[in-house]
Amino acid sequence: MLTVTSYKVRVSKEGKEYLTLEIQGGLEMIQSQVTGRFYMTVRKSSMTATFGEEVAKLFVGTQIPGKIVRTECDPYEYTIQNTGEVVTLTHRWSYQPEGAAVPQMQPSF
Repeated sequence: MLTVTSYKVRVSKEGKEYLTLEIQGGLEMIQSQVTGRFYMTVRKSSMTATFGEEVAKLFVGTQIPGKIVRTECDPYEYTIQNTGEVVTLTHRWSYQPEGAAVPQMQPSF
């Protein structure tokens, strides 16, 4: 199960506003490949929506079936907030409905 945690109004490259819902999975234990120690994390993703802010507010806290999966994509740069380090990533985290196949490689936006 996933939880809608928030929403954001964003602006496209063309200057148009659109809305995204932020979704989050449950707590996961991950083992570091470098140190071998475990740490806790949650997977997060965002999805575009066709409705406005008033409706989005109603959905915050709602649980939806599915999971967040790693999806390969074209390389893009990402800045790590805590350190300011810029890294190149080749994956995104995407929503996968229950019973659906894992999404294939998605083009960069």
